[in-house]
Amino acid sequence: MKLTVSELECKARELRLDSIEMIAQAGGGHLGGSLSAMDIMTALYFNVMRIDPEHPMKADRDRFILSAGHKAAGYVPVLAARGYFSRDLLPTFNKLDSRFGMHPDMHKIPGCDASTGSLGHGLPVGLGMALALRLDGFDSKVFVLLGDGELHEGTNWEAAMGAAQHKTSSLVAIVDYNKCSMDGPIDQVVSLEPLVDKWKSFGWETIRIDGNDMAQVLGALKEAADRGNRGNPVVIVADTVKGKGAAFAEGDYRWHYGCPSEDQLAEARTALGGE
Repeated sequence: MKLTVSELECKARELRLDSIEMIAQAGGGHLGGSLSAMDIMTALYFNVMRIDPEHPMKADRDRFILSAGHKAAGYVPVLAARGYFSRDLLPTFNKLDSRFGMHPDMHKIPGCDASTGSLGHGLPVGLGMALALRLDGFDSKVFVLLGDGELHEGTNWEAAMGAAQHKTSSLVAIVDYNKCSMDGPIDQVVSLEPLVDKWKSFGWETIRIDGNDMAQVLGALKEAADRGNRGNPVVIVADTVKGKGAAFAEGDYRWHYGCPSEDQLAEARTALGGE
C-alpha cells in the first residue's frame, strides 16, 4: 500500500481524531506525543514499510519500534487503520482486559514488534534486530521512533555507538523532537542541542526535517534508504509540535498526558474533519 502525500495528510488527520477520541473514551492518555508523531507513523505504515497485515510475522518484514511507548495512543489507531485488527476495538483502549494498555505489548497487539514503555530501550532492541536480520540474510529495515525527552537516557547513546561500530545501515532512528517532556520544555529540563551534531559525532548519517510536513517526512524516509547505502545507520531529527492537530494542546508540555473536555473534543472534531 502506497498513499500519495495528500492522501497521507488526510489519513493522518483521521488518525489524530481517532487518537483523541480513544483517549477521551479511556479517561486520559498521552495525547501530546501521540499527535506530534502521527505524520511519521502514518508515512511509515501507509507508504514506506514493507509489511503485510495478513501475515504480521513474515520473517523478511520491516520492523517498527515505538521506543517512546507512551505514545501508544497514536500507534494503536495506525495499526487498526492498516488492517492488523478491527477499529471496533479502539474504544477498549486502557480498559480492563483490553489488549491495548497505556504502553504497547507485542504479545497482545498484532503487528507490534516490541513491548515498550521503559524509556531508552527501543534503540538497543532495534540495533539487536538489525544485526539479527543481517545474520539471517534479510535486507529488512528497522525503524525506531524515539522521544526527545527519552534521549536523556544514556542507553540510547550506547546503542548509537554500537550501531555505528557495526555499520548497521538498515537501522533508522527517528526523533520526535517536539521540544517538550512531561517535566517541561526540553531546553529547560536538559537541553539536547546541538542534537544533529551529536548524532553526527557518533557516526550516524543525519537528516533534519519538519516532522509535521508530510512531504518532508516522506522525502526523509526515502532519503534514509539512500543514505543507508553508505554503510552507516541513519537518524531523522523531526521537528514537531506537541499535540499537533489539537489547538488546545499544541506546544504545551502539560498535555504530555491528559483527557480532553467535551468542548475540546468538539473543537478537535471540527478541526480534523469529524462530525
